[in-house]
Amino acid sequence: MRFRHPDGSVVHLSYCTNVHPAETLDGVRAQLRDHCEPVRRRLGRDRLGIGLWLARDAARALTNDPAELRALRAELDSRGLEVVTLNGFPYEGFGADEVKYRVYRPDWTEPDRLAHTTDLARLLAALLPDDVTEGTISTLPLAWRTPYATDPGAPRTARTALTTLAQRLDALAELTGKSIRVGLEPEPGCTVETTADAIAPLTDVGHERIGICVDTCHLATSFEDPGTALDALTAAGIPVVKSQLSAALHAEHPHLPEVRTALAAFAEPRFLHQTRTRTAAGLRGTDDLDEAIAGGALPDSTPWRAHFHVPLHAPPAPPLTSTLPVLRTALTRLVGGAAPLTRHLEVETYTWQALPAELRPRTRTQLADGIAAELTLARDLLVDLGLKELP
Repeated sequence: MRFRHPDGSVVHLSYCTNVHPAETLDGVRAQLRDHCEPVRRRLGRDRLGIGLWLARDAARALTNDPAELRALRAELDSRGLEVVTLNGFPYEGFGADEVKYRVYRPDWTEPDRLAHTTDLARLLAALLPDDVTEGTISTLPLAWRTPYATDPGAPRTARTALTTLAQRLDALAELTGKSIRVGLEPEPGCTVETTADAIAPLTDVGHERIGICVDTCHLATSFEDPGTALDALTAAGIPVVKSQLSAALHAEHPHLPEVRTALAAFAEPRFLHQTRTRTAAGLRGTDDLDEAIAGGALPDSTPWRAHFHVPLHAPPAPPLTSTLPVLRTALTRLVGGAAPLTRHLEVETYTWQALPAELRPRTRTQLADGIAAELTLARDLLVDLGLKELP
């Protein structure tokens, strides 16, 4: 979906396909047929943006066979789908029964991360619509905090990898005329947990093609104020290459037994749900929601937020809620000003099948309806900010 910003530029809105498990190229094609095109039809649009997730095997298949890449581009066109952004964070196995810490490997100290991201950049340059010259990729925020923090050579290795990536992106732009930018995506528990944590390493890299991806669920989970965070990035000259529109799980009164019971329904074995609370002494947290619920690990006199991407249009029932207000505030700062801070927005609710059983979509139709409802909410927020939806 495309929107005209009041300054005349085009802002793109998509939804991320990591909600649909697929490790192979055949799986990606099935996503387009079974999920993405049905969502487009529900929205009544001739064209729908998707934030494509290409796992390692799918990306390699496309890299190794130019005919397959041309065929994928043709299929996107025929189904009324377009790709201006990729989710390069998960490497493989994102549809596994247990993902947890595995999603953070390989990290930016390992050669496979640089090789994969380079492949994604080249693929995206070929997949961009003919009238679009800029693409973006979100990626791992360097690494999970351990063992990175105990390896004195890790920061230098990661910086070297990102500098090499920037050089490759420059060469790609010169060769293709397509500018691809990559954004580190701060996430609780990682080396770069907050937007503030991103400033130093990105300043060290010092390249316009390497910036930040602001995920509004992660922003909220770490209790960051959107205005303060975005102002600091702007002052530091760090580009917001894309933003993922998502909402975290919020518990205002975690000391209450009924709140603990409600939270327990969201503690599940597949994904990591880092949980945070803000105290007078600073931010406190656990690596997963069940650790917090068990008691003792977190103070419960202040609100808790958990890294669980809840559907934008359907916050959990009381006594829980979502951090949709943080998303609204962030979006106002991102695209509500005289010029947009980013032109690529991506709804990224990948946890539909991890919701409590009674809230999960049971059919493809229900899932498509839910994704369409999320995109409708995001569209309405953009229109309210003065952007005009384009055909």
